[in-house]
Amino acid sequence: MTIELSKEARAEAVRSIERYFQENMEERIGNIAAGALLNFFVEEIGPTIYNLAVAQVQERLQARVAELDIEVHEDEFRYWRKFDSQRRPPK
Repeated sequence: MTIELSKEARAEAVRSIERYFQENMEERIGNIAAGALLNFFVEEIGPTIYNLAVAQVQERLQARVAELDIEVHEDEFRYWRKFDSQRRPPK
């Protein structure tokens, strides 16, 4: 599965890379180079992050499914219980 950023997210990421280089590196990075670096990270590291996120979601969903029987459990054979609870023992 190819990971694609929206146009807005990509532009924001490129600006963030440019700022990072400006504030933390000895040399600046241009817009084209920042875009190329972003492409590299998305293609090289993006799938690892994506797969980790999918695994975490699967884990959470499996935990929720395991609890389904508790959340939606209905007692069986309740019909007579409502009548038995209304009856009072004779005095």
